[in-house]
Amino acid sequence: MTDVSQLLAHAESLVARLEKLLPAEAAPTDWKASIAFRWRKINGRGLLQAVNQVHRIALKDLRGIDEQKSLVEQNTRQFVEGYPANNVLLTGARGTGKSSMIKALLTKYAPRGLRVIEVEKQDLIDLPEIVELIGERPERFVLYCDDLSFEADEPGYKALKVILDGSVAAASENCLIYATSNRRHLMPEFMNENLEYKHVGEEIHPGETSEEKVSLSERFGLWVSFYPFDQDEYLRIAGVWLHHFKVTDTLSDEVKHAALQWALQRGSRSGRVAWQFARDWAGRKRFARKK
Repeated sequence: MTDVSQLLAHAESLVARLEKLLPAEAAPTDWKASIAFRWRKINGRGLLQAVNQVHRIALKDLRGIDEQKSLVEQNTRQFVEGYPANNVLLTGARGTGKSSMIKALLTKYAPRGLRVIEVEKQDLIDLPEIVELIGERPERFVLYCDDLSFEADEPGYKALKVILDGSVAAASENCLIYATSNRRHLMPEFMNENLEYKHVGEEIHPGETSEEKVSLSERFGLWVSFYPFDQDEYLRIAGVWLHHFKVTDTLSDEVKHAALQWALQRGSRSGRVAWQFARDWAGRKRFARKK
């Protein structure tokens, strides 16, 4: 019996050591901790991590994109109220408000049950797990993928295709995917792909490579395109942000010249660049007054 007792004690000690090496069970998600969450992998286990400082933006502060704002807000309102709505792909020039649109919609509709879960590109293979985790929740979830683009052999590419419109198991009714990208088809396009196009009578048919690239973006029901601003629109938005930072001489030639020089240095006229200029200008003016 002594040998058996020693063997059991040794086994228990070994099990205890192994348990220390195994990753701990993830704590249950505290759904009241935030209105936004991030999907994180820790020791190989996925979990939803609450965002403590949510970037809150008002929809009215997004200028120069009224048409895009109307389309995406209508889709989001339908979704929040339980009506059919589409997955959304927002594409176009950098800094024109694609990501800010998602944040502004969360700010407005969080009191009505909207929640956002940010998923990094490399974690898209976990989408089925995320959908299963939130499937029974009463909230309405936007799975948010920012600055999305793929190479053809990336695992997240196929995972996203499946969850959008290719699996026997449908995504739950309480979640949609909103993605932003600088590429409309989410994948790089190469000159030699044009050689695959074929003439059939009077029609031109794309090759298999091009069809494959288009097939992912086509799975988003709503496409919304964003464009660079012209000079007048850029200056108008810069003026709005200067007013936000309590700068009074927003229409002076000095301000306009500085704003245009700022955009020229960055090679872009966008809402983001206008906001950055306004912060810099307001900060420098206040600092100068204190000297």
